[in-house]
Amino acid sequence: MSGDAFTDHRRLLFTIAYEILGSVSDAEDVVQESWIRWNDADRGSVRDARAYLARIATRQALNRVRAVSRRREEYVGPWLPEPLLTTGDVAEDAVLSESVSTAMMLVLETLGPVERAVFVLREVFDFGYDEIAEAVDRAPATVRQIAHRAREHVRARRPRVEVGSSEAAAVLELFRRASTTGDVGSLMEVLAPGVVLIADGGGRVTASRRPIHGAEKVLRFIVGLIEKNPGTTLVVDEINGRAGIRVLLDGEPDGAVTVDVAGGRITAIYYVRNPDKLARLGGPVRLER
Repeated sequence: MSGDAFTDHRRLLFTIAYEILGSVSDAEDVVQESWIRWNDADRGSVRDARAYLARIATRQALNRVRAVSRRREEYVGPWLPEPLLTTGDVAEDAVLSESVSTAMMLVLETLGPVERAVFVLREVFDFGYDEIAEAVDRAPATVRQIAHRAREHVRARRPRVEVGSSEAAAVLELFRRASTTGDVGSLMEVLAPGVVLIADGGGRVTASRRPIHGAEKVLRFIVGLIEKNPGTTLVVDEINGRAGIRVLLDGEPDGAVTVDVAGGRITAIYYVRNPDKLARLGGPVRLER
């Protein structure tokens, strides 16, 4: 511990805000706003700095939801959360790794803002109902009901992970090699028949504006993309707590790919190309819970 509570918990605050908002820039703004409020606080009355700071960050994140929602409504094509390069300790924490995975964050997006905040604070960060109630301005009994509904909602929609992280990384490496070499046969073997590919270009760059369903269509999309961009390099890295791929075009960041794997095959591909969302691919971001 550094002796300064805000510095000690800064990564925690960023992680909370990121999971609620799905945006790095918005999460960073929330951390900055939380710092301002922490500086103005009566420190002598703060019994639990972690809970107090988490409450501030949650409130600031919820305050930003309306502006974020307006941007989402105007967004061109599918929206995916902003990808992060993460560190190995995130992958080793099963709860944190799942909570920041692309698939889980898309599930959280289907919850209302308060439901999302309650689920994240309870299921990921293990805050008590009384502490969460103060953060979301609800009665503790109401928070228990919200937590139960959110838990059931997420349980019904979360993807089933049928392989461990090392097996998923091995499948992703096969995908990377087959995509790079144009080995259509191997690529078909690694894609599940019902695989879906979701591409996020945000209207800034070329990307499919609708999900692509089925192994053959996804294969044609991948092969076509590589053929049109011969300077493309695929690098396996840890993205959002799991094995992913950084896409480089002539050495510059051009995209990030994360996947769901079940039964030894890729069942979903999430491909972020929007250049506004690639800023955090230059170096790892440390998350904390």
